Amino acid sequence: MEFVKTNGRGILLCGGIAAPAWLLGRAFPVVGGPIFGILIGMVFCLALRDKGVYRAGIAFTSKKILQTAVVLLGFGLNLGVIAQTGKQSLPIILCTITTSLVIAWLLHKATGTPGQLSMLIGVGSSICGGSAVAATASVIDAKDEDIARAISVIFFFNVLAAVLFPPLGHLLGFDTASGEAFGVFAGTAVNDTSSVTATAATWDSMWNLGTATLDKAVTVKLTRTLAIIPITMAIAFMRTRDEEVRERAEGKKVPVLSVFPMFILYFILASVITTAATGAGVPADIFTPLKELSKIFIIMAMAAIGLNTNIVELVKNGGKPILMGLCCWIGITVVSLVLQRVMGIW
Repeated sequence: MEFVKTNGRGILLCGGIAAPAWLLGRAFPVVGGPIFGILIGMVFCLALRDKGVYRAGIAFTSKKILQTAVVLLGFGLNLGVIAQTGKQSLPIILCTITTSLVIAWLLHKATGTPGQLSMLIGVGSSICGGSAVAATASVIDAKDEDIARAISVIFFFNVLAAVLFPPLGHLLGFDTASGEAFGVFAGTAVNDTSSVTATAATWDSMWNLGTATLDKAVTVKLTRTLAIIPITMAIAFMRTRDEEVRERAEGKKVPVLSVFPMFILYFILASVITTAATGAGVPADIFTPLKELSKIFIIMAMAAIGLNTNIVELVKNGGKPILMGLCCWIGITVVSLVLQRVMGIW
């Protein structure tokens, strides 16, 4: 009862924002529900002069519900199927992820962009946009302002990709009788699932390919999504180690489990459960409600982050993050195209 009294109003506010954001995301998939959630939350942030009664619930939503969403994401990953069908694109995926992370790190050093923000942009650009940002932000306990900046930057280049990549593919001479080459390109060079879908579907409609490009792109994209597991695990272990060192320097004893983000292990466990269940003959559709609930929780968390973000400050301080996002985006695109050429995919 005390929990409801303390957090109820803030959670309800985030849920109230998430409902129209979810509907708008379904109507405009290239934008997506999380972006609408952040934007509506930012508008409410300007309108709410006193967030006192909502503050605790907003904080709970942006942290705990976000972590729950990440765990539920695991039920959308059948590790066996993705590993089997994504072999062709794996070298490209590994190289594009490495490229983005290296570019983000170099620009962090060169421009003085905050480390957490740089990590969010690098990981989000290289893996799967909002989902990767959500998982990484929960591990590093990122500031709401940094999460909002990273999501906004990634969204901007998602939209550019959805608009520019189909004509670029035609200009470069991608095979128009098959969706194979452009599907690999869209799946490796566009980061968010909704934008991958929009980009691939555009190519299908341009050349009357049915869903050939879309099927390939989504498979490649899901293979990329698997990278969330090793990336977040590595970040979690580094953060745990740093926290232990700091606490011991202050003369404190630190149990590892108290600083390790356990929700990452639950996320992996959810993926294993899905893989084992479907391998045993359980229909994959049984996990669909959990995947949808994950999307709703992410939108709620993004609404909470928007409620804690001043849009005026976000715009004023957006130059360096946009530059970083641009460089990551160009780097990923170039590496994807070069490797496809070398591998003879197009």
